Amino acid sequence: MSDVKRRFTVGLTGGIGSGKSAVARLFAQRGVDIVDTDQIARNLTGPHGAAMPALLAEFGADFADAQGALDRARMRALVFTVPDAKRRLEGILHPMIRDAVFAESLLGTGPYVIFDIPLLVESGTWKERVGRVLVVDCPEEVQLARVVARNGLPQAQVRAIMAAQVPRQVRLAAADDVIDNGGALDALAPQVDRLHAIYLTMAEEEVRNN
Repeated sequence: MSDVKRRFTVGLTGGIGSGKSAVARLFAQRGVDIVDTDQIARNLTGPHGAAMPALLAEFGADFADAQGALDRARMRALVFTVPDAKRRLEGILHPMIRDAVFAESLLGTGPYVIFDIPLLVESGTWKERVGRVLVVDCPEEVQLARVVARNGLPQAQVRAIMAAQVPRQVRLAAADDVIDNGGALDALAPQVDRLHAIYLTMAEEEVRNN
């Protein structure tokens, strides 16, 4: 982990439907290394993924699908109905995700690295592991409308997902920087450009101080 600290790091987060992925793409277009924790989690829980033996030992063989991947629908149903299941799941996945994230960050060649972490605030440990926390924010009704339109889910299900995440104000309180995505997508690029310039300066200072 000492090697990772030589690189300036930003933790990018936002509620479901906030537009976090769009912001990550804009930073990537500017040469920033993006480490996607969701993709890492999918790899760990994919067919015969590294996390599968521990998950099946904890939850049972019927939590694997026919391809040997985690049965996400079954696990999602369990987590939403049995609170302790979420803690057990995260106890297995979170340490493996953290190790994989930092290993991947060492491979990048960009001026700094952004960790795309949907549950950064919820995890309770990431804030101390990154140089800055960047929150993509929008009103909750905008989140709801976007997810319903994008995923075709019932409003009640989307509201349940949102309720399982930290409240908007808690997320904002954890932020060092905020991007407002309550409006049109073309309003994102100027905000990304401004922060990218700031982060480049901070990254240069990080290099000088190491």
